[in-house]
Amino acid sequence: MLSTLRTIRTPAAAHRTASRLRTVATQAQKRAGDISDAFVSLSGQQFTPLAPQYASLKGRLIKGHEDAVRQSWERLLRELRAEIPLIVELGSKAIPEINFKDIDNSPQAFNDALKKRGVAVVRGVVPEEEALNWKEDLRQYIKANPQTAAFPADNPQVFELYWSRTQMLARGHPNLLKASRFLMSFWHSANPDTPISTQHPVSYCDRLRMRLPGDARFALGPHVDGGSVERWDEKGYGLGHVYDSVWKGEWENFDPWEASCRLPVVSDMHQGVGACSAFRMYQGWMSLSETGPFEGTLLVNPLLAKATAYYLLRPFFSPKRGVEAGAQTTTEANSTSADFLTSDNWTLDETPTSWVQGATPGHGQELSHLLHPHLNLNQTMVHMPKVRPGDYVAWHCDTVHSVDKTHAGKGDSSVLYIPACPLTEANAKYLVNQRKRFVDGTPSPDFGGGIGESKHQGVVKVGDMERLVGDEGCQAMGLKEFNSAEPGRTTGERAVMDRANKILGFYD
Repeated sequence: MLSTLRTIRTPAAAHRTASRLRTVATQAQKRAGDISDAFVSLSGQQFTPLAPQYASLKGRLIKGHEDAVRQSWERLLRELRAEIPLIVELGSKAIPEINFKDIDNSPQAFNDALKKRGVAVVRGVVPEEEALNWKEDLRQYIKANPQTAAFPADNPQVFELYWSRTQMLARGHPNLLKASRFLMSFWHSANPDTPISTQHPVSYCDRLRMRLPGDARFALGPHVDGGSVERWDEKGYGLGHVYDSVWKGEWENFDPWEASCRLPVVSDMHQGVGACSAFRMYQGWMSLSETGPFEGTLLVNPLLAKATAYYLLRPFFSPKRGVEAGAQTTTEANSTSADFLTSDNWTLDETPTSWVQGATPGHGQELSHLLHPHLNLNQTMVHMPKVRPGDYVAWHCDTVHSVDKTHAGKGDSSVLYIPACPLTEANAKYLVNQRKRFVDGTPSPDFGGGIGESKHQGVVKVGDMERLVGDEGCQAMGLKEFNSAEPGRTTGERAVMDRANKILGFYD
């Protein structure tokens, strides 16, 4: 149905192919918006109880397992009390690091740390000079297109850009694709024939950040990507039974690295602006700056499985002391007091409430030390170690993360947001819609709509791509078919490659 890029030799041919690429996708654009629309805290809204249906939902999730859930909560609090002091002591040293040149033979210590912590820094994925040149190219692109939407509007830090030459180059860079394959290899599937390939990364086209010294507006607190209420909803993460062990009171059996259960998940049930509907095994960014702690950088909570179990279970429990009747938050002083945090102060709600702490339909899942006091977020959110241009930072899709409240450094803190996404049937469907947005120059599907870069000078076109990123980069964008006859592919990999080719329109 569709020609591969290798057949595009003339502008006329490129135009015909672009027209065909548009016809496959039908998903409507979301309303216009920026990154502030994705989070209640950035948009000025308040956290409130949800609709009564969420009380019923919570009751269904743990029905018949109430005693087991209560006991598992107490075990979890004990585990947190034991491990949090270690995280506080380690700080940034809790984050495992590896040099790109070593990923073909990664040390066991790194492997173990990544599985436990859910975050890593891969040093030197691209040469420093190349990354700095990318940043300068971006500045020129923004300068040439002053109409570019950004947040905040009066002092832009996060730009609604998706199709610049630099972003396309970075996403399709062979080293970045190799790093993505390496990181995704830490996931596994219970069924070896699961239709998924971590060896064929899919490009998820996200924004970029150029945070300036002194900025305090982009003060995005602790949060989790990939939906909010969807994590509790039977029609969201419940479709894959991702967290069933948590609802049964067996949180220790929750495996955050099991991939097959994630394939049926619907992570954006409410069409939120900026809400991710693709399966990102890791969120991530490529650094374009030398940036250290307190210089406008990322913070993570490196308690992957335990923190996930905690924010999932928190809506089922309420404190007996330290809050006013019916309240769900406490004071700054109480949130760290031993009496407030002790297990015997917390009880499983006999009648479920409609509170799902930090969750709001259509927005990201947020956390705070007042809503989630046992995580001690004021101390367990640890900074990335100092990064240099060309370093890649990635964190598991369940990981709690945030950014510095204030950029106290002297230079810009600039990154390209580039997650690591496997090839799945659902991600191939996402690629269809993303490809159409690329052809049209409008914003990527999960993000705010509008004309985007369709009128921008210097925006990348379909006909540029093969020369820019080669066959592998074009495959990642859904512009070139996958070769399911590659040697060494599993049955599941071959199946998903064939399905993706059909979805993308390469096969009838």
